[in-house]
Amino acid sequence: MSLLDTNPSRPTRRKRVAIVIANPTTSTTTGWPVGFWWSELTHPYLAFQEVGYEVEIFSPDGGACAADALSDPRDPSGYSATDLVSLGFLSTPSLAALVESTQPVARLDAARFDALVVAGGQAPMFSFEGARTLQAKFAELYEAGAVVAALCHGVALLRYTRLSTGELLVKGKTVTGFANAEEDFADDAVWSMGALPRGTHLMPFRIEDELRRLGANFVQAGRFRAFAVRDGNLITGQQNFSGGETARLVIETLGR
Repeated sequence: MSLLDTNPSRPTRRKRVAIVIANPTTSTTTGWPVGFWWSELTHPYLAFQEVGYEVEIFSPDGGACAADALSDPRDPSGYSATDLVSLGFLSTPSLAALVESTQPVARLDAARFDALVVAGGQAPMFSFEGARTLQAKFAELYEAGAVVAALCHGVALLRYTRLSTGELLVKGKTVTGFANAEEDFADDAVWSMGALPRGTHLMPFRIEDELRRLGANFVQAGRFRAFAVRDGNLITGQQNFSGGETARLVIETLGR
């Protein structure tokens, strides 16, 4: 611990958190455009700002990002109409502009950040396999002792992230993510609406099944219940209602 940390006459450095959102892509299962999920950016962003953290937004490729339509509280479907945090973010021009010019992950200096949080949405399920720089940064921060977190379908990153030893980061870890019961619900919903033929799944794989197969201890709190879990300096959140829970565990781990 340095004198800067202990001398009351000098303020300590503010904690810095990088939030990564997915670049827009196209679902290989449905052909629909997919992106990040608003609440998985905005709820952690608010929680970190409230405790005085500095927050920067990145994406694997940088540039403008687009959210899944159903995550927008202004969407005619009304699916996210009660998400007032995201509505406030979108209604603040300086904040809404942040997703129009995200920094590429390649510019993320791991030494500058105390935590890295990867948001979900549908896009990570189709694009994170090829996001090798993001995988490397996530592993680098983890091995340096920083807090690393992934949320909802952003947990798909753990399917690919390997440590410097070559071992999968997720092996032997207790984690959560978008659960099978939630995938079942989502599939049933689109089948009932006639948006997809029955038997056609929204996602190309299931996080719960894959992480169990890779040697993780997958836990969950029930369908669409806010939940996050910490295993050392790895934090995972279950789904889009878990952004606040995930951020709280990051804050508890880092301190203020």
